[in-house]
Amino acid sequence: MSNSIKGSSSKALLVASGALAGLLAGCHKPVSPDVAASVNGRPVTYAALDRAMAAQFPNSPVKSNQDQITGLRLEGLRTLIDNEIFLQRAEKEGLLASDADVDAKFNELKAPYTQEEFQKLLQQRKMGVADLKAQIRRELSVQKLFNKEIGSHITITDSEVAAFYNANKASFNLPENKVHLAQILVTSAPEPTVNNLKNDKAQNDQQAQAKIKMLELRIRQGEDFGTLAQNYSEDQFAANGGDIGFVPESALANPTLRKLILEMTPGQVSQVIQTPEGYRIIKLIAKEPAGQRELSDPRVQEEIRQGLFQGKEQVLRAAFYEVARSEAKVINYYAESVLETRDKK
Repeated sequence: MSNSIKGSSSKALLVASGALAGLLAGCHKPVSPDVAASVNGRPVTYAALDRAMAAQFPNSPVKSNQDQITGLRLEGLRTLIDNEIFLQRAEKEGLLASDADVDAKFNELKAPYTQEEFQKLLQQRKMGVADLKAQIRRELSVQKLFNKEIGSHITITDSEVAAFYNANKASFNLPENKVHLAQILVTSAPEPTVNNLKNDKAQNDQQAQAKIKMLELRIRQGEDFGTLAQNYSEDQFAANGGDIGFVPESALANPTLRKLILEMTPGQVSQVIQTPEGYRIIKLIAKEPAGQRELSDPRVQEEIRQGLFQGKEQVLRAAFYEVARSEAKVINYYAESVLETRDKK
């Protein structure tokens, strides 16, 4: 072996040894056992991580092995760290949400619930009122930051809209009529988890019938269909206010349901319909006829603008995330503790 090769090998070994020493020396001890990470010296606590996990899995504990749970907690902590980075940037730029904004959003979130229901919801998420208001302030502040740093810098021109339409004209040619639907579904089968805000679930057919009749009455009395769907519907569309989206007429397989929907007018809400899946109330939002949709159609332009805006926003947000992370001093004590235990198993 030549001296030059030996020298190169020795240098590589020294570099590797130095890197390993740096890694080992890089382990930090938190100022408190309650601290999972720190961002520019500000702590992110395990209590906050527990609340985040409870919010993500509110109805039942995570049924996973320990490695899966650790992985989920590492992901959750990464999100909390990012949130703290952006909150501090919002503070620095004078974009913190005001008390009035926080109170308004808090009251909006609380409005659909009785006091007892609201307290139960907070308990499920391991939160107090102060915790929820702090979360609201952070979310509103970060949104203001994104609006300033990202949204305000995005412009969609008419020429971009026209170019996208001309390049994708075939996709705006609908092969058949479509209907835009929303629904409230109530089923009689007991289930351990539900998707609505009230965590409300009928347990048998008698309860299902009583519940759907109650909802129909409240709709007839003028209550908002989407809000009732969010609070009480028992399917995966509840979070979207019952909005199913556009459905081709050919997908309406149930003859009774198909006939009823095709005879409805936009904005109309059906009576209670019994289907094999359960009891439904359908709202027809819009009808979309088959054929070529032209660029002159305002709906086509808005659809294209939203898509182009979202595409640009995703790119800018990803870049903003990376810059913000690189400029922050982050110590992830929890991740370090996971590495420290790797050889102890």
